Order: sequence, then structure tokens, then C-alpha cells
Amino acid sequence: MPELRQNPATKEWVIIATERAKRPEDFCRSNNLPPLPEHDPGCPFCEGNESTTPPEILAYRNFGTCPNTPGWWIRIVPNKFAALVPEGNLRRIKSEEFFRYMDGVGEHEVLIEDPKHNATFHNMNQKQIEEIFLAYRERYLALREDPRYEMIIIFKNHGFNAGTSLIHTHSQLVATPVTPSHIRHRLEEAMRYFDDNGECVYCVEAKKEQKVQERIVFETDNFLSFIPFAASSPFEIMVLPKEHVSSFESSPAGKIKELAYVMKQVMMRIHVGLTHPDYNYMIFSSPCHEKDVEYYHWHLKIVPRVASVAGFEMGSGIYINTVIPEKAAQFLRNVKF
Repeated sequence: MPELRQNPATKEWVIIATERAKRPEDFCRSNNLPPLPEHDPGCPFCEGNESTTPPEILAYRNFGTCPNTPGWWIRIVPNKFAALVPEGNLRRIKSEEFFRYMDGVGEHEVLIEDPKHNATFHNMNQKQIEEIFLAYRERYLALREDPRYEMIIIFKNHGFNAGTSLIHTHSQLVATPVTPSHIRHRLEEAMRYFDDNGECVYCVEAKKEQKVQERIVFETDNFLSFIPFAASSPFEIMVLPKEHVSSFESSPAGKIKELAYVMKQVMMRIHVGLTHPDYNYMIFSSPCHEKDVEYYHWHLKIVPRVASVAGFEMGSGIYINTVIPEKAAQFLRNVKF
């Protein structure tokens, strides 16, 4: 019998298609991609090609090296093809007394995660991944100081099916002057749960997952990674700080390093167990002007791109998951690497 499961934090429904459920092993794919070179002279993100990108905003580099030259291990630059730009007017305008628009004001940055063209999460060392997440936090702290911005979205697209346009490993930060409606929906549902129960719904979810243990993938003293009860796609993973923190930048550097350790462990399980799938991850944090609230809890979501969205999902908003979350978690826990 199929199950309809509801996400307790968002109230969204998903279908767990038990009648046509696949074994986790069925998602392992043949990986016949040729190995990448360590350096690609035509790649704008490779070390030595710094002149092909806009000037860097931030770089972690060797002492004595100059900006926009080799010698870095993390580099952040404006996106050359930015979705939003810093200049413009925030005034909202109505057309025909109905349609609303405004200038596309914001920041769109690219974090180049490694100088090597063939670097990926699974072959980076732990220190490099820590530096990536510390750089996220540093830029988050800087961008939130601009009073024009309400949201800062941090995300990574890996692979063609995840929407990436350049192979060289990178992630992105976008600051927006508005809070998107689906984020506002999450905030409102979390606030409603807090008003009704006096607790953060994500804190309760973490405690319940620790109690049942069925869907946990990896756990440390301060972080929990698990397949949600109502996961909307196969092997979707939530990474959640155990302590209540509503905004990503409020987590201290020591815990950000621990988060990087958790991400290394989880991403290795995905890489090995599912044979290097394309994936996205996103950090969900409270809006810039709501950074210390009792009702919301920042978290990171990882979505391996092993299934596609079709007409039913687009028409209904109800996603169909063909892997039972408990079996997906068990599969990933047992991956050896």
C-alpha cells in the first residue's frame, strides 16, 4: 500500500510509492566519465586563469601572493553572468495597477572551491572542506550588513542534471532584497508550530529522529544527518545542528568545521553508494533581519539527482519518492569507503 507522508515542518505531502519502490542499489549507475585533468587552460576557475573572472571579493591564499594571481586555495568572485546586480532601485512598481516589478538588485557570487580542475568533495581533504564552509560564513556575515538584503541563499550544483554550467567545483551565494514565498511559507509554518506547541519544530524533529534511529545517516556531537520521514526524493538528506540556532552565521567557527566533517562523511556515502551522482545542496537560514528567532532552525539539504520531476509533481505539488526513507538511510549507513 502506498503511503502519503506529511513533512511536519512544512506541512507538504509526499507519496512514498511502496508498490513501485526501488531498491537503493537500483540507483547505482555506471560511471564511464573520463577523468578530468588537474588543470584546464580554458577553464576560468583554474589557478593561473584569474584574469578571466571578475576581480576577487575574498580569497584564502598563500602569504605574500597578490589578489587575482595564483597562490589561492579558496577564491570568491562576482558571478560574470549574475542573476542580480548590486546597483538599482528597490522601489516596487505596479504596471496596469496589477503587475508588480522592481530592479533586480542583489549580489551573486561564485565560490571556487579548489584550484584544481579535477577536485570534488570526495577527493578534497578535510581541511579544504572546512575552509569552504568558513568562507560561506565569512561572506554571509559581510552580505547581511547590507540593509537592502533580506535573504542570503548558499547552494551548490554538481553535475549537468543538477544545473551546473562549469565542471570545475564551485558553489554560489545569492543575496536577495525579498524573501521568496516558499521560504516565507517555511517560516510561517515553523512559527505556527511554535505558537501551538512552544517548541521549534526542527528541534522536535531532531529528537524524534534520534529516538527512532531508523533514518539517521551520520551523527556527531553537534550535528544530525538523516533522511526525512517525508523525503520528497530518493536519498534526500537533511543536516541539522542539534542545538537550536536559527541563522547559519550564528554558528561559531568550531561548529562550522564540525559541519564540514559531517558533510565529508555524508557526501562520501553518496558518492560511493550511488556511484558519483549529480546533486544539489542548499543552506536554509532565517532572513537577515530575523536572525535570532525561537521558531526557526537553520539546516542544510542535500538532493542527489537520481530521479526526475514529472507532470504529477508539477501539477499537484506532491512529490513521489520511489525509495522508502528508512531503507535509503540504512543503505547509506552501510556504505564503506
